[in-house]
Amino acid sequence: MLGFEETLLAGLARDGGLYVPESWPSFSADELRAMAGLPYSELAARVMLPFLGGAIEPAAFRALVADAYASFDHAAVTPLVQLDHGLWLMELFHGPTLAFKDVALQLLGRLFDHVLAKNGRRITVVGATSGDTGSAALEACRDRAHLDIFMLHPKGRTSAIQRRQMTSVLAPNVFNIAVEGTFDDCQDLVKAMFNDSGFRDELQLSAVNSINWARIMAQIVYYVGAAVALGAPDRAVAFSVPTGNFGNIYAAYGARAMGVPIERLVVGSNSNDILTRFFTSGTMAAAGVTPTLSPSMDIQISSNFERLLFDLHQRQSGALSDAMARFRSAGSFSVAPSELATARALFTAYRADDDQTRATIARVWQDSGQVIDPHTAVGVHAARAARAEGVLSESVPLVALACAHAAKFPEAVKTACGVHPALPARLADLEQRPERVTVLPADLGAIQDFVRRHARLGAGQPA
Repeated sequence: MLGFEETLLAGLARDGGLYVPESWPSFSADELRAMAGLPYSELAARVMLPFLGGAIEPAAFRALVADAYASFDHAAVTPLVQLDHGLWLMELFHGPTLAFKDVALQLLGRLFDHVLAKNGRRITVVGATSGDTGSAALEACRDRAHLDIFMLHPKGRTSAIQRRQMTSVLAPNVFNIAVEGTFDDCQDLVKAMFNDSGFRDELQLSAVNSINWARIMAQIVYYVGAAVALGAPDRAVAFSVPTGNFGNIYAAYGARAMGVPIERLVVGSNSNDILTRFFTSGTMAAAGVTPTLSPSMDIQISSNFERLLFDLHQRQSGALSDAMARFRSAGSFSVAPSELATARALFTAYRADDDQTRATIARVWQDSGQVIDPHTAVGVHAARAARAEGVLSESVPLVALACAHAAKFPEAVKTACGVHPALPARLADLEQRPERVTVLPADLGAIQDFVRRHARLGAGQPA
């Protein structure tokens, strides 16, 4: 078992697995009621402090949290907006890079620097992105004294704005790699670097993807906040989450494990619907990746699903390892009927293709005047499908997560509803900013060679 600091810096376990808490902290009903109306930074500190195990002094941690969320454009950080009777949007795009990843990564960058400075260490951060994680991670880690960061993205498979938000970060410790392949290729390359123990130790690798437990920890906060704002613990709530890598919705699962009364979690998939197929059939089977209007969800291997599968297998690591080995070798695995029934008691999943995504953007605009991005539209579509099928009580408020600002996908949004969403003023010159990126094949040797040559812990570089 590792402490918080070791888990933060390790990112991925030595055997290639993911870290989970040995046990979940739990909040009583009175403790949840006492969180109502708190400023977001204080709520965040209360929710996360139990995970730290005393590794960081509470006052120091509160200062890091307050600094992280001071960079957000909205005082509420993750405000709720009512769409119609019983359906709410939780806006998670008010951070520096206009995506929900900022909520966790603005804190993660500060945690890295704090822990590394305290221990006189430096690390090399490697990550993969299908669009939004990359810019949020680079913004959080740019110019940090104790780390270098290398971000892999699939060449030509992000939106132009997503790409520019990454490649225009010119800090000396930031390196963008455009991989000639898919996001799954990028993710596999990152995992392979971690599984190469010699390379991992030489470069002191760490992760910023949602495989890093601290990402999940920070995302739990906004589920607690939304639930309390809508009446928890005296009223159950439900959430609909546009889902690719399963990290965001797993954080909701964590909030439920900590005592938040969540009646239902709705998974929204785009045409890359491996998760919807799993929750329907009990079989997880990979297929080819189809480019869609919601590129951050163009994923067939949902890394964080292992965390849920661990619980479905009664926390038996051997059974989990066997399932993942079957998936790697055969491209599929199935769970027992009892395990599927356990999953379906909480999770429901729906698919939205590009036509349904456009129709949802148009309907939300016509009905409420809200302009939403394609990822958010997938979540709203799934929420309405769940409500129509009656899988949750009519009295339960349903919160759909607005995971990205519409201006990150202007062409798709304008085609759907006729509105061209504008970037905030602070990003208005994004298309004129110079870019820096290196194109490499989806080859482990080529990627490792690049990282080794440019990281300050690499060959010929001072430690």
